[in-house]
Amino acid sequence: MRTRTGWQRGLLGALASLTAALGLTAGLVQPAAAADGTPRAVTTYRHTSEAGDWIGQGGSVAHTPSTASITVDGAPEAVRFRVENDTEWWEVELAAPKGEKLHPGIYRDAERASSRTGRAPGLDVSGQSRGCNIVHGQFSVHQIETDDSGAVTVLDATYTQRCEATDAPALKGVVKFRAFPLSYAYRSEPGDYAGQGRTQTHTGATSLFSLDSWGVGGVSFRAEGKRERWSVLLVPPTGERLEAGRTYRATESAGPGVGLLSASGFGCNSVTGGFTITRIARDADDNVTALAATFVQHCEGAEPALHGTIHYYA
Repeated sequence: MRTRTGWQRGLLGALASLTAALGLTAGLVQPAAAADGTPRAVTTYRHTSEAGDWIGQGGSVAHTPSTASITVDGAPEAVRFRVENDTEWWEVELAAPKGEKLHPGIYRDAERASSRTGRAPGLDVSGQSRGCNIVHGQFSVHQIETDDSGAVTVLDATYTQRCEATDAPALKGVVKFRAFPLSYAYRSEPGDYAGQGRTQTHTGATSLFSLDSWGVGGVSFRAEGKRERWSVLLVPPTGERLEAGRTYRATESAGPGVGLLSASGFGCNSVTGGFTITRIARDADDNVTALAATFVQHCEGAEPALHGTIHYYA
């Protein structure tokens, strides 16, 4: 082992429980939303270390700007994420293969960043004066953005690192710098037609997302990846608008007091259920630009449900 010395868009969405009046079961659990429902960027670091891992020494770490200084330095070719306070420091370096730039995706067979060879991506996680001589690992970039100068301004990534050997204990971590949540997750109960009983999470490393206006005041969210294509329509009741903190009863068509919900991997002819808006942002023309929402959908009046969570830069 080597020794070293230390040196924009939405936010954490939340699942508000669907009200008892709807008679719906709870959806996927997420952290609580801010009272005003305004999207906010997330900066955080956390890792878990398996017993025997040299870097993390078998412990767990979690930091936000309230407990440590968290900074990012670098360009899309290679970026360094740094966490430091009075008692500890951690550093994560992610590098694209030589001659390339980091972009959303999964980077397998990573080597130590400073000495990577051929077309291998680079990874190097160190801390507390501990580092690896040889790195075996992989990382996923979910989001990365730069400013006009090319400096990285937004980063959302996860990693797995093993020191010295491919079967060494792992260090697994999450790095977020001014990133807004972007994902789609669902859990389909056995017998649910729309989700076919599956559970899946889509993130920026594997999937593409879009959000467009739909109908009167509604939105169409799409997620595509992992051999799946999902479309989720959310439309408020007639004469109402989508608002953070509101739960809407929904069917396959909107009307007075009832919204429209249609979540389709495999489509439904009739729908009962509801959805909750946890965060929302609009532009000057009142178009929705960021959204966090959860829904519960029953197809054809059946008991099995599809539970979903949407984070589109919120």
